[in-house]
Amino acid sequence: MKGNVIVGQSGGPTAVINSSLAGVYRTAIDRGAKKVYGMRYGIQGLLDEQYLDLSKHIKNDLDVEILKRTPSAFLGTCRYKLPDIHENQEIYVRLFEILEKLNIECFIYIGGNDSMDTIKKLSDYAILTGKKQKFVGVPKTIDNDLALTDHTPGFGSAAKYIATSTKEVIRDGLGFSYKKKQVTIIEIMGRNAGWLTGASALSRGEDCDGPDLIYLPEIAFDIEKFMARVRKLLEKKDVVVVAVSEGIRTADGKYVSELSATIDYVDAFGHKQLTGTASYLANLVSQDIGCKARSVEFSTLQRSAAHLASRVDVNEAFMVGGAAVKAADEGDTGKMVVIDRVSDDPYQSATGIYDVHKIANDEKLVPREWITKDGTYVTEEFIDYVWPLIQGDYPCVMVGGIPRHLYMSTGAPRGRRGNKEERERETGDYLQ
Repeated sequence: MKGNVIVGQSGGPTAVINSSLAGVYRTAIDRGAKKVYGMRYGIQGLLDEQYLDLSKHIKNDLDVEILKRTPSAFLGTCRYKLPDIHENQEIYVRLFEILEKLNIECFIYIGGNDSMDTIKKLSDYAILTGKKQKFVGVPKTIDNDLALTDHTPGFGSAAKYIATSTKEVIRDGLGFSYKKKQVTIIEIMGRNAGWLTGASALSRGEDCDGPDLIYLPEIAFDIEKFMARVRKLLEKKDVVVVAVSEGIRTADGKYVSELSATIDYVDAFGHKQLTGTASYLANLVSQDIGCKARSVEFSTLQRSAAHLASRVDVNEAFMVGGAAVKAADEGDTGKMVVIDRVSDDPYQSATGIYDVHKIANDEKLVPREWITKDGTYVTEEFIDYVWPLIQGDYPCVMVGGIPRHLYMSTGAPRGRRGNKEERERETGDYLQ
């Protein structure tokens, strides 16, 4: 590798997005990159020349290990839609001036569907104008909805968190069930794809029945049938737990969350902010059935719970980051790294590389045959698919009893316990 590498993070973060960043950084250094730059706040920040030299923040192998265990986007993220290359070339001229000033050879972008659209447009412009930079995407999304890859980094850890938390919510409800009827509605992320909500079924085992009903956005939601099923379940048991995707819609295409409130916020890609689905259904159950009903929204915890990350997920996230640098260094552009499942037992995976034009702006939904005929649960095939992805733990670096994360150093003391070095000396339990 003769030039420099620049990497950015885009879209909603995950528990392992920084493991991919670590994979990019480590592989770029190993392959001889002179500098590895990080975009601050993705492509939007780069337009304002917001970037940094990662070597000043990732100083040794220990920092790499802590970065792999750090949730959220270390570099900062954005939701920014590049215009069509024929509509506004000024932005592209500006971006490529910055890339050339930094002597960028490889541009790596970690993100989901919308981020792959960025890779597609930048690589198309480079080819159109004869630029030499290579553009490769690294898959990232808890939604698991990217096409052509078996699954996406971030999904396994989110699924592990959802299955664990669902089990704990069920256990909590059973402790208050004496002579009381109650319904709990759990709201799980997922606009159009129900992969995350389906993962709640993994809570089922010898010590837990799992949720009673699971509703995914792939199937039209019928409120009357939902209420009838809840009533019937309450005739047989005291505690009913239902998992719903935030994006479930009625047959006419209206989000259930819109039935109780007006959604005003829409992002740069036209996505409405979804919230309130579980709250609406819980209120409906309470009013019409007359029993205690509550809503639980896992919200951002689904994508930030690095303390419960899957080892498989962390390792694969690191692997695809490194594979993207390797692909770009070897001449690939306009591509995205994918994960291919080699075997289920024992579980093994490998990386591949596919044309981003066949991935960007596409969406992988839960197959209809992996949802029960009545649309209220997932099948064993779904569970068999997800199960290997949540395996293994990736212990946090614990300092003072709480996880240590890598952060942008400002030189100022942080927290009531003083600066980094002081806290490490006091605790002595820093990763060795």
